Amino acid sequence: MFLARVIGRVWATVKDPKLEGQRLLIIQPLTPELTATGRRMVVADSVGSGAGELVYCCRGKESSFPFLPSEVPTDTCVVGIIDEMHVDRKRQSEC
Repeated sequence: MFLARVIGRVWATVKDPKLEGQRLLIIQPLTPELTATGRRMVVADSVGSGAGELVYCCRGKESSFPFLPSEVPTDTCVVGIIDEMHVDRKRQSEC
């Protein structure tokens, strides 16, 4: 899993039929310090998140699990909205 910020939304008039009714978002992956890292990406949204929200995402086959029993063709999915976060700097430096 990784942290990200929702920075936009995608509307697609032509898409895989299994994506019908699924929200597609644009996210910016973040470090634990909330600094942008990596490339922005389009992801499926399983929790109803919105622009500006801090979220956590999963990648790979597991990203389709929130949509079961439907088989949604997705590589990355928002699986949670973060309300609060605390990073223990001391423990982080020990890793």
